[in-house]
Amino acid sequence: MDKPHGAIRVLHVSDIHVDVPLRHVPLGGWAGKRLMGGANLVLRRGKHFRRVREKVKVLDRFWREAGVDLVLCTGDYTVLGTEAELAAAREVIAPLTEAPLGFVTVPGNHDVYVPDAVGRFERFFGDLLETDLPDLKTDGDWPIVRLVGDTVAVVAVNSARPNPHPWRSSGRIPDPQLDALPGIFSDSRLAGRFVFVITHYAPRLASGKPDSFTHGLVNAEAFLSQCAAVERGAILHGHVHHCFHLQVEGLRASLFGAGSTTQDDREGLWLFDIEPDRVRAARGGWVGDRYALTGSPFAVT
Repeated sequence: MDKPHGAIRVLHVSDIHVDVPLRHVPLGGWAGKRLMGGANLVLRRGKHFRRVREKVKVLDRFWREAGVDLVLCTGDYTVLGTEAELAAAREVIAPLTEAPLGFVTVPGNHDVYVPDAVGRFERFFGDLLETDLPDLKTDGDWPIVRLVGDTVAVVAVNSARPNPHPWRSSGRIPDPQLDALPGIFSDSRLAGRFVFVITHYAPRLASGKPDSFTHGLVNAEAFLSQCAAVERGAILHGHVHHCFHLQVEGLRASLFGAGSTTQDDREGLWLFDIEPDRVRAARGGWVGDRYALTGSPFAVT
């Protein structure tokens, strides 16, 4: 879609899932869930992400040619949350961080896969976790608030946590972050701005139903309740590898899931144009050998 004069153009991507040869995982890191995840990567998952590095290079061309000003990524840069993967992922996505108005992100559950991964994401992605309003942080680095131009704000909350149990990949937004949201949304410094609330987990599936207890955001209801205070905005997420848009009853802010931007046959992304008096969104995906918009632009309330 043509970029309106004076608009801020925002790209939403997610779940890139960069992996590295398994020989780079130290022997001591293979206990428990990571061993099962590695087997799944070899036998099933890996074949769907064989072209990740190629696709991110094409994505770099896409955002530059589209005139994107700001990139938002909702996590899952890795598969097993290892040191080698996080280092590789940070290098792979480096061109995306050159967007003129910045790059804002959150970790995904795969980035903090098991307890030994805690702290690694911050070491490799810490320069992307800066906030413009440090006085609003209540839980370490979180929530992150970025003020972009005169018309956009980004509020990022961290819902990812280690899940050492083999069959569990659920997330939870810590209470201090949730409790901070109403004050952030009503802060005078955000007044009049279109607010992107970003987190990894999907508060709802495309069907409108909550995700399962073992896979979803366990305090999704509380999160959505807090987001009811957003007058103009959108809630962006990843985790569920399907690209979709959903309006939830009782919320003015719509949900946008980018799915996985790099998974074969499920590639998804969203492009937003924010103007002072209107906001438009358009869905994108992989077409042939490039990324392109696959849906008509529509108004976002």
